[in-house]
Amino acid sequence: MLSIRNLSVSINGKNILRNFNLEVKEGEIHAIMGPNGTGKSTLAAVIAGREMFDVDEGEILYRGQNLLEMKPEIRAREGIFLGFQYPVEIPGVSMANFMRTAMNEKRKYLGLEPLTGAEFLKIMEEKKKLVDIQSKLTNRSVNEGFSGGEKKKNEIFQMALLEPRLAILDETDSGLDIDALKVVAKGVNKLRRKDNATVVITHYQRLLDYIVPDFVHVLFDGRIVKSGGKDLAIELENKGYEWIKKEAGIENAA
Repeated sequence: MLSIRNLSVSINGKNILRNFNLEVKEGEIHAIMGPNGTGKSTLAAVIAGREMFDVDEGEILYRGQNLLEMKPEIRAREGIFLGFQYPVEIPGVSMANFMRTAMNEKRKYLGLEPLTGAEFLKIMEEKKKLVDIQSKLTNRSVNEGFSGGEKKKNEIFQMALLEPRLAILDETDSGLDIDALKVVAKGVNKLRRKDNATVVITHYQRLLDYIVPDFVHVLFDGRIVKSGGKDLAIELENKGYEWIKKEAGIENAA
């Protein structure tokens, strides 16, 4: 589904990702771990199409298409979803209108008829039950006045409605208490299908207690230095990132 080959990315002349490679197949969950400043959020932003970064080398293929040639809105309509580390507030725009518009734009792109108000409300009620989100959140403006945990729950709710083929979750666990973390993880697990894939970006192993990945990759100094299964995340939690630096032969890394 997603193939990243020899990707190098910079911003204002500063190299962030170096010779980065990753393969994600349908049905898989990949976790990318690493300390601050190693390029995790940059990777998510480049996949989503943020234009502040320069792709200096390499390619990204999404379902056989050159992702780097697609505008951000086309990437979204093609089924790529980015869960933000810091979701923004949109005052005055109701969740219902926001999501109905987003869903109908995607349907239009796919050659489908737009959802009527009644059809959308039926789907919304089904998805609310699926991800255990309360009506008080969906009845308000997008993220306005939401707590950090509520914003992250709302991201998973949006993901449920849009049904992406590829979801990139950028530090979804950031700032969550254990109850909110369980709700978010439960939603991600329920949305897993054989024809979709998820890339979870996180600092800590605790999220992976609830979302069990097929593969764990440790990102350091802009490249993947070690890959493995769930046990790698546990080992990393116990030994710390200094252990990875020694394993990979990295000196003076941040």
